[in-house]
Amino acid sequence: MQYDVIVVGGGIVGLATAYQTLLNEKGLKLALLEKETALAQHQTGHNSGVIHSGLYYKPGGLKATNCINGYHMLLSFAEREGVPYEICGKVVVATNQSQLPALENLYNRGLQNGLDGIKKLSAEEIKEYEPHCAGISGLHVPQTGIVDYPAMCLKMAEKIKEMGGEIFLGEKVQKVDHKTATVHVHTQNATYSGSVMVNCAGLYSDKVARMTTDTDTKIIPFRGEYYELVPEKHHLVKNLIYPVPDPNFPFLGVHFTRMIHGGVEAGPNAVLAYAREGYTKSTVNLPELFEALTFPGFLKVAGKYWKTGMGEFYRSYSKAAFTKALQQLIPEITEADLKPGGAGVRAQACDRDGGLLDDFKIAEASKVINVINAPSPAATSSLSIGKTISEMINQKLN
Repeated sequence: MQYDVIVVGGGIVGLATAYQTLLNEKGLKLALLEKETALAQHQTGHNSGVIHSGLYYKPGGLKATNCINGYHMLLSFAEREGVPYEICGKVVVATNQSQLPALENLYNRGLQNGLDGIKKLSAEEIKEYEPHCAGISGLHVPQTGIVDYPAMCLKMAEKIKEMGGEIFLGEKVQKVDHKTATVHVHTQNATYSGSVMVNCAGLYSDKVARMTTDTDTKIIPFRGEYYELVPEKHHLVKNLIYPVPDPNFPFLGVHFTRMIHGGVEAGPNAVLAYAREGYTKSTVNLPELFEALTFPGFLKVAGKYWKTGMGEFYRSYSKAAFTKALQQLIPEITEADLKPGGAGVRAQACDRDGGLLDDFKIAEASKVINVINAPSPAATSSLSIGKTISEMINQKLN
């Protein structure tokens, strides 16, 4: 059980890190540990499958840089390895005058992030891309696409094994000893020893990080619930339709997404999950819920966003309210057109002062690299994030 590198977490960021590390440094002994009995079971396996273009992110930040680099790396990997994907483009739609300044800001940010071909749309031009969509102004972003992320993860796992890496499933990390020359990662079944450990534990990244360092960052789980359009209404959405994001809320708002294997998702909302892996309203983990509700940072977030949060909560329990939000984008949608879909949980990092971390956060210790915050667009960015971490690993090993 002696390795050069131990990666904790079998989601897309952990797999991309292991893949890039072995690609960049031949012959390393690497182990990837995943607590579930299969890979990509949480954030990666529950997301909407969108390939993000880099439109929303602050130029020069980790999100923007990694998303744009990762976008091209993802397309190259998918093309080379036969992962299903499609670059279909999306429209971002303003439905009232108050959203126009934010739409203009998005356009300028897109240009700053190098999105060639991004185009402003009039109300009439929106109809050329999405005939059933309502809006007074919009943007067309041709770079946006859709992909099968779980298939991409399985392909990366295959490549990791081909390069000599080992993947261990059903291995939940319980303790990390890092004060000796070697880092020892203890699971319920075994102890894995290595020169460097990388924490890509997603929804539990803060808990694994606390095994190795002090951090004031807490993961607060937000559930995003989806409906799906019934098959006879798939024609209402040609590709992807997004609203202008609310600058007072850290999520993108309900939208329509055509999926790579067929069908159209509508959503997600964003509500506090009652467990870190709480994909349904009935899934409750009382210690985790208590931990979130009593965290000083969350209380400050709740105080700041309570009005928007109550609206999201109401939509979670009211199909009529959810439908009304969707009707702002496609007025002819009715409740009968929607059937229950899946749900995902987003690991939203929050500090003690109530700051919701907007950018990726990677923290280093002597023998440990903690990926503490990797929200959307982490899946799109994964190969770029993995390459960055692989370079950090090489520095530590050398």
